[in-house]
Amino acid sequence: METSPTIFIVPTGIGCEIGGFAGDALPTAKLLASASGCLITHPNVMNGGALSEKDKNIFYVEGYSLDRFARGEIGLKSVKQQKIGIIFDSSIEHEILIRHLQVADACVATLGINVHAYVITKKPLSIIIDSDTSKISGGIIENPDTLIQAGKTLIEKGVTAIAIVAKFPDDSGSEETNSYREGKGVDPISGVEAVISHLISKFLQVPCAHAPALTPLDCNERLDPRAASEEIGYTFLPSVLIGLSNAPDLIELPNNNELITLHPNRLESIVVPHGALGGEAVLACVERGLNVISVKNQHTLTVTNQFLNYPNCIEVNNYLEAAGIILSIKKGINLTSIQRPLKRVQEIYLND
Repeated sequence: METSPTIFIVPTGIGCEIGGFAGDALPTAKLLASASGCLITHPNVMNGGALSEKDKNIFYVEGYSLDRFARGEIGLKSVKQQKIGIIFDSSIEHEILIRHLQVADACVATLGINVHAYVITKKPLSIIIDSDTSKISGGIIENPDTLIQAGKTLIEKGVTAIAIVAKFPDDSGSEETNSYREGKGVDPISGVEAVISHLISKFLQVPCAHAPALTPLDCNERLDPRAASEEIGYTFLPSVLIGLSNAPDLIELPNNNELITLHPNRLESIVVPHGALGGEAVLACVERGLNVISVKNQHTLTVTNQFLNYPNCIEVNNYLEAAGIILSIKKGINLTSIQRPLKRVQEIYLND
């Protein structure tokens, strides 16, 4: 099948107008996957709390591993099914833990997902949220070693993909949380969520994603539709289990023994918000001379192409235009042929 492998990134924790909320970039991902035939994206794009969706043209890859793919360090291998293990933070209250275990049972019974086992950390992860004045979400894990130990235990029992559920501080009444729920601010927990999943990716090298365990929020009649999918269930775990259920295996390169479905050498383009061009995946694609499609998508960063001066950066107004660009690349159509005015073919003079 003709494809144009494309990375789609919406950076976590910078308040993107599209993709800065609860899976609200998923329709965009489906569009870009249809145009490219092969889209590589990360959980921040696909996870919609209680809602998510599979797409045969989308590779679900955690952000740290996605950066490694962009750098050419790993390949991706399609699988029919992952054997998922869940790590639960030992500080999660009993009732909330039961709700999450019911999600796991439901995904097995209703969706046929292979949720194999779970483990509870020996010590609390002790998550600290740090959303600073620059409006970029962040935070730290005080006990990262207990997370790694739990992950190793699951892998020793045959698990091939890991979901992490960490207990987050109750900040339901905070100004940042209320602002986010009403569509006006940055998701205060998304930055440290990325820290958690990056840790598992870096040290255990398996597909992974994170779902926060939060105290149920009071009803908010001013809720922004983009945040709504986080409010319709007790947990955010369903979308994580759906995404991990057939996430690709991560194959270290060079490797001559594994059948790799998607080699990074096949990558052609990356789609990223305008002003967010400083990420590792983008810079790796620039170094490799690939197409960078920069899309207007309001957020808190200002790293534009004026800092990179990259000739293969294509700036567009929205993701509908980005899909057209990708389709043109896939079909081998010269982009200038579709633009007006159309310049005459340039003559090159021979040297004497």
